[in-house]
Amino acid sequence: MDKSFWKKQPTVIKQALLTGVSYMIPFVVMGGILIAISFAVGGIFVYETTGFAFNLFTWGKIGMALMPAVLGGYIAFSIADKPAIVVGFAAGMIANSQGSGFLGAMIGGIIAGYLVLALKKIPMPNALRSLLPVLIIPAVGVFVIGVVMTYVVGIPVTWLNTTMTNALNNMSGVALIAVGIIQGAMLAFDMGGPVNKAAYAFALAASATGNWAPMAANFIASMSPPMGLAIAMLVAKSRYTKAERANIGGCLVGGCGMITEFAIPFAAAHPLRVIPALMVGSAVGAALSYVAGLTLQAPHGGLFVIFLCNKPVVFLLILALASAITAGMLLLFRPKTLPAEEEEEEMLQINI
Repeated sequence: MDKSFWKKQPTVIKQALLTGVSYMIPFVVMGGILIAISFAVGGIFVYETTGFAFNLFTWGKIGMALMPAVLGGYIAFSIADKPAIVVGFAAGMIANSQGSGFLGAMIGGIIAGYLVLALKKIPMPNALRSLLPVLIIPAVGVFVIGVVMTYVVGIPVTWLNTTMTNALNNMSGVALIAVGIIQGAMLAFDMGGPVNKAAYAFALAASATGNWAPMAANFIASMSPPMGLAIAMLVAKSRYTKAERANIGGCLVGGCGMITEFAIPFAAAHPLRVIPALMVGSAVGAALSYVAGLTLQAPHGGLFVIFLCNKPVVFLLILALASAITAGMLLLFRPKTLPAEEEEEEMLQINI
């Protein structure tokens, strides 16, 4: 392979990881919401009952169980197209069963993608090439990825997962605050981009082992950016254009629904003013979440699943404080008055 191929691969892998996480998120949302509704209908011990609430819980758990497979499958798909999906799905399922989790699924999906790229180049008669995507790639690919995941990837990555989980579970005091600051800042940095998704994957991996504290911090840090923007625009209307203020309702809804992406247009318009402000509020919120010992047993859903939080009132107070800090920082960095030409420009830029 020529040098240009290798130069492209960091970008290819980055895009593959983003693709995998993007396809996984609907499963996260679906699973989390159904589980949350099942708890609301059947109580906190719904998994010990029977009937409709238990069925809801089961459907939600199935959605959650599919996440590593979907992650691995669509990472592989991004690298090597449709023939790689089955091999990537197998890698994700093996990762889930062996304990290497989301990290194992990511590594397995990447390996599966490049494995299928290599299999596509096997020389064979044209009469047999039709068997490549439906027989040879699935059979050979799953066999090889099974060997690699079981005997090469599984042992060290499972050990790493276990070690990191134990370290996180044993953290306290200053160490947890530091984790919260880093996690919160990452979530607000690119709002749905690779840095945000890395922090989200960390919370998902921890929740898979039964530690839901990072997920509570994840909720607050993801909800406070759009909420903080809405508060800033409500408090200081004169500092924002009419076009910007038209998005107050959208930012409030985005905050309640844990959709950080509602803040992206504002960050894109003035990145050096907006992004640091959002990072400060999210970092403080995530750190306080750890200090307060919050847990939230749902991977997504915003305020709609708040009853799954161990301390819902404290959660709301910390979210309000983080959003207020975000708003304060936004106003600190925001000019008190906007030139007329800047207002006209922003009316064109801000359009959620």
